[in-house]
Amino acid sequence: MQSFRTELENPIVERDIIELEKKIRLFREGSIPEEKFRSLRLARGVYGQRQQGVQMVRIKLPYGKMTLQQWKRIADISDEYSTGNLHLTTRQDVQVHFVSLDRTPELWSKLEQDDVTIREACGNTVRNVTASDRAGIDPEEPFDVTPYADATFRYFLRNPICQDMGRKIKIAFSSSEADTAWAFMHDFGMIPKIKEVNGKTVRGFKVLVGGGLGAQPFLAKTAFEFLEEDQLIPYIENVLRVFDRYGERTSRHKARMKFLVQKLGWEEFDRLVKEEYKAVKNKSLKVDYEGFKATEPPVVGTVPAFTIRDPKKFETWKATNVFEQKQKGYFAAYVKVPLGNISSTVSRNLIEALRPVIADDVRVTANQGLLLKYILPAHLPYVYSVLEAEGFAAAGFDSVADITACPGTDTCNLAISSSTGIAEALENVISAEFPDLVHNKDIKIKISGCMNSCGQHGIASIGFHGSSLKSAGKTLPALQVLLGGGILGNGEGRVADKVIKVPSRRGPDVLRTLLHDYEINGADNEKFNEYYDRQGEKYFYELLKPLADLSTLTDEAFIDWGQAQQFATAIGVGECAGVVIDLVATLLFEAEEKLELGNEAFEKGAFADGIYHAYSTFVQAAKALLLGEGIACNTQIGILNDFDKNFVATGLFSFDTDFKSLVLQINSNEPTETFARAYYQQAADFYKAAQAFRVQKAATVQA
Repeated sequence: MQSFRTELENPIVERDIIELEKKIRLFREGSIPEEKFRSLRLARGVYGQRQQGVQMVRIKLPYGKMTLQQWKRIADISDEYSTGNLHLTTRQDVQVHFVSLDRTPELWSKLEQDDVTIREACGNTVRNVTASDRAGIDPEEPFDVTPYADATFRYFLRNPICQDMGRKIKIAFSSSEADTAWAFMHDFGMIPKIKEVNGKTVRGFKVLVGGGLGAQPFLAKTAFEFLEEDQLIPYIENVLRVFDRYGERTSRHKARMKFLVQKLGWEEFDRLVKEEYKAVKNKSLKVDYEGFKATEPPVVGTVPAFTIRDPKKFETWKATNVFEQKQKGYFAAYVKVPLGNISSTVSRNLIEALRPVIADDVRVTANQGLLLKYILPAHLPYVYSVLEAEGFAAAGFDSVADITACPGTDTCNLAISSSTGIAEALENVISAEFPDLVHNKDIKIKISGCMNSCGQHGIASIGFHGSSLKSAGKTLPALQVLLGGGILGNGEGRVADKVIKVPSRRGPDVLRTLLHDYEINGADNEKFNEYYDRQGEKYFYELLKPLADLSTLTDEAFIDWGQAQQFATAIGVGECAGVVIDLVATLLFEAEEKLELGNEAFEKGAFADGIYHAYSTFVQAAKALLLGEGIACNTQIGILNDFDKNFVATGLFSFDTDFKSLVLQINSNEPTETFARAYYQQAADFYKAAQAFRVQKAATVQA
């Protein structure tokens, strides 16, 4: 491949992109092991697909915001490098698929021309910071959380404390106690609060920690009922430092923060977090929300003549997809995007037609749709006509008829059975047989292709995840049915119960059975989850049991939705996080890189960052030597303990105290220049000693 160069003005971004191109070249030349390269590209938003030889690129949109120009840029990128499709995700990102690995640096460079990044969109990093799509215009919000979500995103992007954690971190900001960003299911979830202190109104957040979905869902624990705004980012940093040091690194299925909280217990976890306070670079970080550029109404241009084909459908759309903003006189309109897929051509058409009547701030929603803002009442018919012409004027946003689904077996390595195919089949059932449910926003249907819950099935009223069953020696696609999940509000939620597993082809009958039963037996004004609680899980198991009967299968049952051939499970290697690298030379090379990064941080006066790079040097070099002795490494704190046991206690290395005490100076000292330079020198000396030990051992073996 040819060497790539960029003309970007931002030298930090330019370096990132040129480094990616360099690492791709070294990988092609065989100089970087495949698994190490995987972790490198994941942290740069490049994710392997089910199909060999092509990549999915995840485009990181903090709190789901796109300007119209950014939206157009992404559409153009999809045409040039992908398939012309934009996939909107439940993390408020945009994904493009079937991208050549060698072209990803160039793709990234073009995105950055409009301040769009793919950095840390995947891998063991702080992923996209999500927020309620209504933030800033929500009539129920105590204040706009957008500046805080933006500050959190920027603070942790490229932050040395979260570049190579044991697992990913997900952060969400809800705009009100309605908790529409699902704070209760995140590693960090924030709900805005205000209170009076000495006669002044003080902003803060209810902070939740340690939630997550996946195969083992955990509801987040409340760390603070009210944490003042300036303490939020320092607190997140404290927690991330503990997670980095104590979190699991071998078994990725036990590596999320929820498992660390469970393992340590809340009291011990909280104690360790407080121990880090002295070491963080900012004890207080106040977000300049008054200086944050707020979204402005459009400068209304000329609206062309238009017609509405179906006035009745327009009224339904207005009733289900439109709400009045807290800014009186303006309305916002949701766009229902089936399965989160919208073409580049439709995107450009919408951008140009809607530019005169909507704000330059479009939000990707967490249920894979779009939100258009600052629309005058007189312009709502025109907006509808534009959407109608492009086939995106469906009513029932966020209703029963608006099903969330991950890409599933279309592109994902981990998917077991189709999620998009069954989602389309279920939406057809609703539109044909239950059309009035477009007004029902109580019941949520969510589908994932596997148990990992990218489609959020674990918090659905009616959820499905892909699975398989065996019958007469053959494998058939299946759906695990889950019921009773959802939002309770103010940081509390419900995890859905696993009720029964059925053949995938019977998914539509499952939905029919559930909805008919609820229609007939539900009490007046009784919500679905209330009905589920009243009847109980066993009732629904018996209700659906006939659909799990495998004695009446037809040939069609062995063919998954959207497929023509007989079903076969083909689960690849998951890339939701990086892979632990067990190569001594690679780890020592990484330790040296951390020293270089630390020196660069010192040159900028970023002493806290330099200290953390030095800490990483200690850990990486110690891990390298331990692995060279065949000693498995799990957590960073375990590496420190094992090094003392196997190298210090045996006399191979010596320190004034012990290795662990030397390294953990990091959390017992203020990040001053004096300490930073002394600690950095100790790390550099240890790295040299580690290299010398390795060389000496190699010479002994050869002799």
